[in-house]
Amino acid sequence: MPTALPRSLPTALPRSLPTALRCPCHDARPCPGRGLRDVTACARRCAAASDRRGASGRSRVGTGVVSDCGVQGTGGSSAISKCSAAARGYIQDRFLRLLAGRQRRRAPLIHRGYYVRARAVDHCVQDFLLKTQSHPRTQVLSLGAGFDSLYFRLKDVGLLHHTVVYEVDFPNVMCQKATLIKRMEELSALVGDTAGEGLGAITFSGEDYKLLGVDLSELSELGRALEEAGLDNEIPTLFIAEVVLTYMENSRSDALIQWAAERFPRACFLLYEQVHPEDPFGHVMQQHFSQLNCALRSLAQYPDCEAQQRRFLGRGWTECSAMDMNEFFTCCIPEDEQQRVQALEPFDEYEEWHLKCSHYFVLTASKGMEPSWTPLLPSVTVPHRAAPVGMAGSVPAAVCARLSGIPGLRRYGHRSVLIKPDVILTTGGFGEEDGQHCRLRNFHVLSKHAGCWKAGCVTKKHPDKRWGERLYHTVSCLSDSLALVVGGRMSPSNAGLGMLWLKFPETYNASDPDDIAVELVNLQPAAEPATLRWRHSTTEVTFKGEQYLFVYGGRSALEPVLGDWYFLHTRELSNTVIAVDGPVPESRHSHSACSWEGGALIAGGLGAAEQPLGSVFLLRKLEHGFQWQAVETYPPLIPRYSHTAHVHEGKLLLVGGVWFHAPSVPGITVIDLRTGLCLDYVINVEHLEWPLMLHNHSSVFLPNEKELVVIGGGGNCFSFGTHLNPEPVSLSLSSILTSH
Repeated sequence: MPTALPRSLPTALPRSLPTALRCPCHDARPCPGRGLRDVTACARRCAAASDRRGASGRSRVGTGVVSDCGVQGTGGSSAISKCSAAARGYIQDRFLRLLAGRQRRRAPLIHRGYYVRARAVDHCVQDFLLKTQSHPRTQVLSLGAGFDSLYFRLKDVGLLHHTVVYEVDFPNVMCQKATLIKRMEELSALVGDTAGEGLGAITFSGEDYKLLGVDLSELSELGRALEEAGLDNEIPTLFIAEVVLTYMENSRSDALIQWAAERFPRACFLLYEQVHPEDPFGHVMQQHFSQLNCALRSLAQYPDCEAQQRRFLGRGWTECSAMDMNEFFTCCIPEDEQQRVQALEPFDEYEEWHLKCSHYFVLTASKGMEPSWTPLLPSVTVPHRAAPVGMAGSVPAAVCARLSGIPGLRRYGHRSVLIKPDVILTTGGFGEEDGQHCRLRNFHVLSKHAGCWKAGCVTKKHPDKRWGERLYHTVSCLSDSLALVVGGRMSPSNAGLGMLWLKFPETYNASDPDDIAVELVNLQPAAEPATLRWRHSTTEVTFKGEQYLFVYGGRSALEPVLGDWYFLHTRELSNTVIAVDGPVPESRHSHSACSWEGGALIAGGLGAAEQPLGSVFLLRKLEHGFQWQAVETYPPLIPRYSHTAHVHEGKLLLVGGVWFHAPSVPGITVIDLRTGLCLDYVINVEHLEWPLMLHNHSSVFLPNEKELVVIGGGGNCFSFGTHLNPEPVSLSLSSILTSH
């Protein structure tokens, strides 16, 4: 009887690497360092030099890729990132440090990204080995394997009793890997006896492990080398390509996919690559790889999972399925394992994590397999999150005039509030200051005078250390001269920050935006513990003629998501107990909240399982207190979070945010609170010269002009760099609010 395979492949302590490795760009020149970090740096230098001299930078095997140097550099960086993830407990792999060399600690966002990639590959490989246990022989062919440790992990846990692993990459990469294996007793002991090395393209040959240095784009050469190495076309074969084919010309990668289907009657293919090049995150992703001199060539022709499936089915493969990494994480990883990973490190980059996962996918294709190979069948059922049936229209976006290049407006995780008519105060967040990225202390003001926006810096009186360079706080303007800051954080591992008063002049000259001073006043109210949170909401409500701030949801250093609430009396800033009836909404953070008819409207957010929510709740005012009521929308609201919201004449406006499994990014959603009608509008960005990222932003609605001003937004785009919307953007909503 077939036995179940372990849920994850096992990790351990390495030895030192040899004192020199050959540069991947120059077969004979030694790299001065000791491991892949130096090889990667050398590859990046050579790629840059290639750009300067106008050459392609290709070696004698690189006819199918943009630059071998750049591509090999990405492989080295990937190995170091996987090594860092293993060191933090995300993946179990005691061989990565032996192959990757010296460690460099990556950010938690990078760890999660490489965890889900490794998990997807292991999941599919183990499923192939399980389904083919009854066959006397099977084989795995890893294309562009680099310094991957897959063979050693499989061999170490006894999963290669009748399976041979072949790895193909550039000749110099395979020579380096062969040298490492021979010099590392812990690696060479697992391989056992070797023979046949130096025969053609074979750089290393063990009984069940072969390394071949071949250009993947030269199929005749690849076929000859595999035949010499002993690859058997007639037995079940699994092809693996992790971010490899996308660097090749489409005609060559298509030919490789078809060659594999035609040559192997019983075969499976595992592909992991990027998708969605045209949205803002996709633009930043493409720019990153282009700067490394290794453009993502497949994206224009195969921009989504459906196009990739058609690609395989049209080239000889009979079954094919694909899912992005958000879906894989939710559907194919057990809930207890999800919770384990989510608890490994302090983490607060949800938007960037989900955007990264929506731009990578895993695909499996097969032919001639009995039983069928279907590793991507979900282990759990999640509600289908349909994309908008169709957009109701578009909203034009334009850069706010005369604000180009104003410092201090490039930020995210901040808050902007209308403190006077046509005067917007922006506080906190993470952004750009004096040429550096940091948490921001400076306040900024935007004022509209004679139809034009002007920007200015704010003078802070008696700056209090407790401002704390905070992110994800709230600011509520309670009078012409007073605003209350609630919560926020510095680091996600630290406790939330407390409350502050912001005092500013009652009168203000809008034509001179620099002429404003804000005084910070420290507070120690009895309600302080209730406010030590971030990613929450603070909404003005009324009860029995008194004003209260309704503090709801969010998260803290101890609780990843909160579902409680507090009523802060605005005059006394004390917590007041007021009865609330009705079904309690699911705990959430990064939601939106607006005042409406004396109560509060809560929409969307991120729930306890780090899944976007599509619910809308009204905290309705009654004589004896308040009552939670669900607001039904038609069609159902697409779950989202990290958006902003405003209410205008009985309509709830949701601006931007992050959602899953949709070909488009959120624009403006208008919900009629009387009828429940829910319409989506795309934002027309043709007049913007840069990607508009509508998450972690702030927005202010000017009802008289029906104008929405979007300030800041963006974030750290995985390993592709930080994108901050450089200028405030104006959205004219007059047409959609009139026609809705």
